[in-house]
Amino acid sequence: MNLEEYRKQIDVVDDEIVRLFQERMDIAAKIAAYKKEQGIAILQPARERAKLAEISEKSREDMQSYMRVLYSLLFELSRTYQEKGNRTELFYKIEDAIEHTPRLFPQSATVACQGVEGAYSQIACEKLFKNPQIQYFRNFEGIFAAIESGFCQYGILPIENSTAGSVKKVYDLMIKHNFSIVRSTRMKVDHCLLARSSHSEIKEIFSHEQAIAQCAGFLKSLGNVKVTVCENTAVAAQLVAQSERTDIAALSSRYCAELYNLRILKNAVQDGGNNHTRFLCISKNTQIFPGADKTSIMMVLPHKPGALYKVLARLYALDINLLKLESRPLPERDFEFMFYLDLETSVYSDEFVQLMCEIGGICEEFKYLGSYSEVV
Repeated sequence: MNLEEYRKQIDVVDDEIVRLFQERMDIAAKIAAYKKEQGIAILQPARERAKLAEISEKSREDMQSYMRVLYSLLFELSRTYQEKGNRTELFYKIEDAIEHTPRLFPQSATVACQGVEGAYSQIACEKLFKNPQIQYFRNFEGIFAAIESGFCQYGILPIENSTAGSVKKVYDLMIKHNFSIVRSTRMKVDHCLLARSSHSEIKEIFSHEQAIAQCAGFLKSLGNVKVTVCENTAVAAQLVAQSERTDIAALSSRYCAELYNLRILKNAVQDGGNNHTRFLCISKNTQIFPGADKTSIMMVLPHKPGALYKVLARLYALDINLLKLESRPLPERDFEFMFYLDLETSVYSDEFVQLMCEIGGICEEFKYLGSYSEVV
């Protein structure tokens, strides 16, 4: 036979698969209705394991692994279809937040930022708010504490950089604290080498660990220069400005050069020209402003094969794009991790509603972090 004839054979088989798949899903829906009437849980792990073993035995040896993958996805699709329309406590919490959140993002608010005047967090804050009352805190822990106590309405946190990757300290604190993400923004970051005098021989450079990582190649090219980590790039500039030493410098912003009257020894010393940092704006209570098309969640999954696959399969079944997947070890729990996911889906879509009503049931722990839009 030629290629066209083979394709016709495939088309016939596909027509039958479509018919049988729809028939199977209709039966699954009837089973779901029966289980609901009888108070039986939708998910029956023992039944699925037995079914997978049965399918493997019926399959040719070279097809067994393919069949297990196919039927694992089929089970996920069946559960998604069976649970469609169910409403959970989280659904009503999100619905309430959408209804009661103001239609416009606030122009003025008390906002917590890490560092001192001139910090990149401050610049990001002023990009989000027209007239913020900024309160500075020494570390990221202080930001979360200020939000939880009600001392500040909002907080700004750096979450990831296009060169240096995730800010792991922030992810670790996100596990410990309660908060809601209400907005995000991306900002181009240019690090400059700043000093008191343009004629100094630099022996030590101060900056934040993320900035140091972003400028690793430049720092290596300087040879035997000591590099010292401090709390913030703006703190580094302030330290250099207030020091009596003339042989020290800071990796910081052009804004800090003007603010602290420092000389720019070299512009844009980061390794990558396309160096952007993403910042989150958090609040104590769940707020969902109009236009929210990103959602962040955290989850702990069972420590067994296929646990993460089941989550990803659910996203695939609902056609929801995964923007980011990060894992962080859980304190005092050996080889267990918290997974952080950023999802691209409108908060008003049926797929979002269905996911929020279903996903908690396949996790050991689940935390909804918020739905928001990103300011470019």
